[in-house]
Amino acid sequence: MTLNSLRPEIRSAVEAAQDKQAVDITVLNLSGAGAFAEYFLLCSGQSQPQIQAIGEAIEEKLHRQGRRVAHREGKSSAEWVLLDYGDFVVHIFSERARQYYDLERLWRSVERMTFPAPSPHPPSQTNAEGDATQQ
Repeated sequence: MTLNSLRPEIRSAVEAAQDKQAVDITVLNLSGAGAFAEYFLLCSGQSQPQIQAIGEAIEEKLHRQGRRVAHREGKSSAEWVLLDYGDFVVHIFSERARQYYDLERLWRSVERMTFPAPSPHPPSQTNAEGDATQQ
C-alpha cells in the first residue's frame, strides 16, 4: 500500500487530519480481513476541541468531494469521534482512548501506512510517497 494507491477520499481525509495537526495518523487496509469496512483511518488529537476540529475538517473536505458521512459518533466532550463512510471509517481519538481501545493491536495482521507528525516548517522536498511510511 502506497499513498498513491489509496483512494482519493482516503488521501483527502489524511490531508484534512494533517491540516488540523492530528498526530499518529495511520491507515489500516482491512480488505480481505473480514471487516465491515475496507479501511480504517486512525489519528489522535491532543484535546477535545482539536478532536472535534479534525472530525469537522474531514467531514467538510469529503463533503465538498461529494462524500457524505453515513454515521457520526462522538459529542463535543468525547474522547473518540467516529466517522463512518461505509467502505472506510475514520477514528479520531484522544491519546488515552487510543491506547485503551488499541485498534492497531486488534488489527495487527493487516497492512498499514503511517504518516509523519506535522512539522512546524514544511520540508524543502518530499519523496514520491508523500513522506508516508509502510509497515
